Amino acid sequence: MNSILKFVCGTLFNVLMGVVLASLVGVTPAIGAVAGAVVPAVLGNFMPAGAAFEGVYTEVWTGELIKRLNAGLKADWLNGIPDYSAKVDNEVIHLVDVGGDPDVLVNNTTYPIPIQDLTERDVPVGLDKFQTKATRVTDDQLYALSFDKYSADVERHGNAILTVKYKKAAHALAPYSHTDKTPVVATSGAADESGRKKLTVKDIIALKRAYDNMEVPEDGRVLVLCPDHVNDLLEADQSFKDKYYNYTSGKLLNMFGFEVYTYVNCPYYTKAGVKVPYNATPSATDLKGSFSFYRPRMFKAQGSTKMYYSEARTNPTTQESLVNFRHHYIVLPKKLEAFGAIYSWDGATAQSKDQAVPAEKRWAQVRREAAAAAANAAADNPGPDDPNNELEA
Repeated sequence: MNSILKFVCGTLFNVLMGVVLASLVGVTPAIGAVAGAVVPAVLGNFMPAGAAFEGVYTEVWTGELIKRLNAGLKADWLNGIPDYSAKVDNEVIHLVDVGGDPDVLVNNTTYPIPIQDLTERDVPVGLDKFQTKATRVTDDQLYALSFDKYSADVERHGNAILTVKYKKAAHALAPYSHTDKTPVVATSGAADESGRKKLTVKDIIALKRAYDNMEVPEDGRVLVLCPDHVNDLLEADQSFKDKYYNYTSGKLLNMFGFEVYTYVNCPYYTKAGVKVPYNATPSATDLKGSFSFYRPRMFKAQGSTKMYYSEARTNPTTQESLVNFRHHYIVLPKKLEAFGAIYSWDGATAQSKDQAVPAEKRWAQVRREAAAAAANAAADNPGPDDPNNELEA
């Protein structure tokens, strides 16, 4: 009976792990479930020996999990962005910047027609690397807990990566500051109790006008509103809510040519309208902003996903298993154009425009620099002479 229970628990764990991994890499969960059931059967059991939960201390645990609230696990606004995952090689993707289009002659009568050269250049883009810290599961926990801790931990690793990678994607799709090709609009409504000016419909129309002036096609415009700006619109008036709010789903409807979404982890902007760097801690006066983009001018790419696991039976002193994940992913504009933002203005601070966009290192560059630094360190500090080596004549 115990062996049957072990087999069932192990299979359920492998199936769940396959579903989680499939979700991370964008594969149909059903495929992951089948792989989770079939692959371990071929390669051998994945669960540690004796991990079948016999001797559970049921008087201590109910088995009900109270999980962390992760509001940023979904990012529907990424749907439809060109996916270049198939082009990823060694966690790097190469784009081609084709430059400008050829000039068009209208009613030309002069021959020969002038020759114009079109230029292209390679743009290598390294994917970001997302890693979770290793977490432990001891054999004592396996016998003392009335739930599948392995499955719960794997799910938590997957959710943590999804939350962070979508948050970074939102940050990447928001412009650093206002330029002619990346409009950043300040809110213009009445000030709330904190002094923040509320978002109005006119502000969204101002963003639409900026896209129109850039001659961005209407089909494919996306607007992602932060929570503050969604609430501003809902508080505006009942007629707006009746026209643009779906009472069943609780979501805003498309408006003014934008596909409208909401997202809790939108990037922060300073009161001068400059985006706060992703790794920087927002100040007390920095507020989340809404962002927008023209979908065909953006891209996303997904690289490899790998699970690292060590079994408790290989750690005799601690008798604990360790698990963590590594995942590669990127979302970026193809060029610094056709994306914009709306930030909460304080009504007094002058907006900073045309600011130089700070360079951001990605994993491929960090990896190369680390290798070069290690090589330089080895050259500067050579090891002791090996007496077994023959001297050169």
